[in-house]
Amino acid sequence: MSRQQTPSSAPEVTQRSRVSEGNPFPLGATWDGLGVNFAIFSAHATKVELCLFDSKGEQELERIELPEYTDEIWHGYLPDAHPGMVYGYRVYGPYDPKAGHRFNPNKLLIDPYAKQLVGELIFDEALFGYTIGHPDADLSFDRRDSAPFVPKAKVVDPAFTWGERNWQRIPWDKTVVYETHIKGISMLHPAVPDRLRGTFAGLKNGSLLHHIRSLGVSSVELLPIHAFVNEPHLQDKGLSNYWGYNSIAFFAPHPAYLSSGNINEFKEMVAHLHHAGLEVLLDVVYNHTAEGNEMGPTLSMRGIDNSSYYRLMPDNKRYYINDSGTGNTLDMGHPCVLQMVTDSLRYWASEMGVDGFRFDLATILGRYADGFDERHGFLVACRQDPILSKVKLIAEPWDCGPGGYQVGGFPPGWAEWNDRFRDNVRGFWRGDDGQLPELASRLTASGDHFNQRGRRPFASVNFITAHDGFTLRDTVSYNEKHNEANGEDNNDGSDHNISWNHGAEGPTDDQEIRELRMRQMRNMLATLFFSQGTPMLLAGDEFGRTQHGNNNVYCQDNDIAWIGWDLDEEAHSLLEFTRRLIALRRAYPILRRGRFLIGHYNEELGVKDVTWLTPGGEEMTESQWHDDNARCMGMMLDGRAQPTGIRRSGADATLLLIINSHDDIVNFILPEVAQGSGWVCLIDTNRPEAGSLGRHAFGDEFAVTSRSLLLFELEHQDSN
Repeated sequence: MSRQQTPSSAPEVTQRSRVSEGNPFPLGATWDGLGVNFAIFSAHATKVELCLFDSKGEQELERIELPEYTDEIWHGYLPDAHPGMVYGYRVYGPYDPKAGHRFNPNKLLIDPYAKQLVGELIFDEALFGYTIGHPDADLSFDRRDSAPFVPKAKVVDPAFTWGERNWQRIPWDKTVVYETHIKGISMLHPAVPDRLRGTFAGLKNGSLLHHIRSLGVSSVELLPIHAFVNEPHLQDKGLSNYWGYNSIAFFAPHPAYLSSGNINEFKEMVAHLHHAGLEVLLDVVYNHTAEGNEMGPTLSMRGIDNSSYYRLMPDNKRYYINDSGTGNTLDMGHPCVLQMVTDSLRYWASEMGVDGFRFDLATILGRYADGFDERHGFLVACRQDPILSKVKLIAEPWDCGPGGYQVGGFPPGWAEWNDRFRDNVRGFWRGDDGQLPELASRLTASGDHFNQRGRRPFASVNFITAHDGFTLRDTVSYNEKHNEANGEDNNDGSDHNISWNHGAEGPTDDQEIRELRMRQMRNMLATLFFSQGTPMLLAGDEFGRTQHGNNNVYCQDNDIAWIGWDLDEEAHSLLEFTRRLIALRRAYPILRRGRFLIGHYNEELGVKDVTWLTPGGEEMTESQWHDDNARCMGMMLDGRAQPTGIRRSGADATLLLIINSHDDIVNFILPEVAQGSGWVCLIDTNRPEAGSLGRHAFGDEFAVTSRSLLLFELEHQDSN
């Protein structure tokens, strides 16, 4: 089926805008002080109309055919246009789904380069390029005008006074990531005014920023803030897409997060976070769009040039490759799609002040038709780009496509979420068998995955919890997920939680269970912050927030997912403990070395960088590593070990970490170390109170409480 259709008649206009040829660059709508240049990519279109609307985006005022076509870019210049102009596109071309073309000029389209959106998406059958219910399904052609139901783009003025731009990005070795949701963090915060809750302005609230900064974290990572839309099936249930992994415009902030209706609100938020000494990282979704599969709506790229923007099945281009699991996959192998994504990243980094990005399902971004390739054009582009090569790049190194699990497979310059750390640490503290050998690797930045090609320990982004899954408190409070509120009969969300309720499912009044759960949360937090690599803390875990056992709150835009700030005594205690852990990490460089700890003896310096000890205070043997019942060991970090590539002794403190996941006390003999006189206990998760925890002599037998962690500092002979 290949037909050229005509949309409904053009609106009556009282004044026809002047238009000139303009330029094919930059893409998008660009105001130069005199007028606005419009440029949009489409390799297969036959005509492109620019549609102008009133300020609310409700009434179409005029349609202007873009007069020029240069190197697959349609462009024109309106000398009378100015910031605030609201617009969309209608794109003409063949409607032939079997050949991959889905042009339908009856559908108003969002500019992929739109910097701001006006209005909300209203789901209506007119949004679809085909006629719903037609016998030919998506091969049919729908003539209804979708303009009343589609958000429109707005021309913006990029001017913003940043003040003194002396902000210096934080080195990786001093980075502690704090993952949060722009809405969830402020919706229930008592110091944030009601009208600002859930917005960018809410996050810059002084009280909220003080809390984040007081933790000692360095970088705030925000779940998706690009403009996104809700899915109809969620709306039918009275739910919504809370997380925002359903992007439709990669340059525009989500309209609902702008309390002022002005994109400068985002820049002001960034300025306030920078002033507080905090980086801003964005979780970005470039692997797919909200248009879904062949049965989805025509909102933007599908109607602009479907066969260029999306990866289609090679033997039948009617259908989409679905490596994202959401219906479609962007074709990052196409040069103009690659340009769009890198342009978006540069825009957020340079114009909006962002310090780095976490890439959702990043394996897709490095996949060609024959699989993942670390030399993919996108990964190479990021590494060589003068702007992107200087910001933090963090991959979620998996997706549901072929060869989708790529932890450790990304090229130098990239950091990666390390789910091996999450799973192994949870399993160890749950008391699972045979966890010690792998745990040793996780404590030392997973060198088995990342110690190659000059990559550094920071490449391993360690986490116990993230937005997807149980919170820390729920990890120690539930054996099973409880997602009934999602309306999918508890079938959604992962069943692989590696959690343990410690004897009661959910909340309990049993004091013994409550105390053990608190100690287990302290154990996992201490393991996170005392491990080499880059730690990531999920917002709210610092005081033990709960999602009531829901491990998939993507659709819960309510107090199930929002962070509550009414803290009880337990919460305050855990909060103070978390602050102490991060303060210790900052105070002791040995906990965040720039070189991998490998346990080899340095003949020249006469030290090992890391030594693994049995409870008897002796070095672990090969057979002891393979004892599946072993659940207690010591990890000694020698501060004299060579810290950089220069052959010289280090001057860091020497630390001893002892971990015990046995269900009983283990007596641990504190080892003797040259040039030392004893050990000072810095942290005992069984005694979380602040203050001195005592000095202990070499050879002392320390009774390590069941399921607990200890950190000691070597006391030097001359310290007395």
